Amino acid sequence: MTLLDIPADSGFGLANLPYGVYSVAGGPRRCATRVGDVVVDLAVLLGDDDFAAGTLETFMAAGPRRWAQVREAIRAAVRADVPDAALHPVGEVTMHLPCEIADYVDFYASEHHASNLGRLFRPDNPDPLLPNWKHLPVGYHGRSSTIVVSGVDVVRPCGQRKGPNDPEPVFGPSVRLDIEAELGFLVGVGNDMGSSIGTGAADEHLFGAVIFNDWSARDIQAWEYVPLGPNLGKSFASSISPWVVPMAALEAARVPTPTQEPTPLPYLRMDEPWGLDIDLSVRWNGHEVSRPPYREMYWSPAQMLAHTTVNGARTRTGDIFASGTISGPGADQRGAFIELTWGGKEPVDVGGQERTFLLDGDTVTITATALGAGGERVSFGEVTASILPARC
Repeated sequence: MTLLDIPADSGFGLANLPYGVYSVAGGPRRCATRVGDVVVDLAVLLGDDDFAAGTLETFMAAGPRRWAQVREAIRAAVRADVPDAALHPVGEVTMHLPCEIADYVDFYASEHHASNLGRLFRPDNPDPLLPNWKHLPVGYHGRSSTIVVSGVDVVRPCGQRKGPNDPEPVFGPSVRLDIEAELGFLVGVGNDMGSSIGTGAADEHLFGAVIFNDWSARDIQAWEYVPLGPNLGKSFASSISPWVVPMAALEAARVPTPTQEPTPLPYLRMDEPWGLDIDLSVRWNGHEVSRPPYREMYWSPAQMLAHTTVNGARTRTGDIFASGTISGPGADQRGAFIELTWGGKEPVDVGGQERTFLLDGDTVTITATALGAGGERVSFGEVTASILPARC
C-alpha cells in the first residue's frame, strides 16, 4: 500500500482527476486516472469491473449522477493508502484513445481567428466575418476514423492543389501544412434522433474536454473547399491529448463569453453564456510560438452542442466536437500558423530559423491548463506529434 504524494503544482491533483486508458508493456488496455506523476488503475482502486475494460464508454454513457459518484469515490480513495497494484509511473505506460470516437464536428468559434482569416482571404471586404458568423456556430463534419492520440506521428498528406502561379491543378504532398490549437469536448450521454439538446442541458451530456490539434493542409483545403467546405485538407489526421479532464473539474474555470451581439436566436440563447478560462501553449520544435486563450471564444460549448442537435441530429457516447482554432487579439495568441505567419508572409523565429509552415521532422506540442477548485491549476497534459514524409 502507498500513500500518494501529490505535488501542489503538478496540475494533476485532487482538483483534476482526469480519465484515460493505458496499458503496460503490451498488456491489456485499462481505465485510469492520473495523480501527480502516477497513473492509477481505477478497477483496482475502486474494485469496479466497469473500469477493467479498455475503454471509458460504459462509464461515459452512465450519466452525470454516476460521474459525480465515481469522482467522489476516487477523491476519497487516493487520499488513503492505495494498493501498489494500482500504481504505475506515468513514464512507464502507453496511453490510448479514451474511447472509440463515434463522430466528429469541428467548429469555428473564435471571432479573432475567423476575422484574421477573413482579412487574409477577403482583404477588400470591409467586414472580415461572413454574414452568418454571429448568428450561428459555423462548423463542418470531419472524419472520426483519423483522430489519433498524442504521440502518434502524422504523415504529410497528398492531394490536389493549385497555387496562384499554377495554370492547372497539380497532385503531390502538401507544402502548406499547418496546425489548429483547439479544445475538444466529448459527449457522454447522447440524444435520440429527432430530438435536440438545449443550451441549459449541456451538463447532462458533456463528459469532459481534451486538447485537440486539427492538422490542416492549407493548400489542399484552399483548392477544394468551395462550395462544400473542408475535406481532404483536414481528414488525414487530428490529434487529441489522452487525459479527459471532466467538466466537473472545469467548473471553477467558467467565465462569461464575449458579448454576443446581435442576440442569438432562441435555441442558442443562455441567461449567462459561459466559456472557459483555459490557457494554451503551442511549442514548435520545443520553442513556444503562441499562447492562445480559450476565454476569448465567442460561442460556448453549450451553444455548439445545441446547434449540433437542433435539426434533430443524433449524438452518441464518444462523439467529439472541437472548438475550432483558439486565437486571441494579440499576434502571439494566434492558434494556427497561417495566422501566426500571416499566410506565410511574416515568418516566425523557431530556434533561430525563419519558418512559415511545417517541414518533415517538425514536432508540435500543445499544452493547456485551467483554474481548478481552491486555486489549484488543472492540467490537460499535452498533445504532441511529429511530421513524417509524404507517401505519394
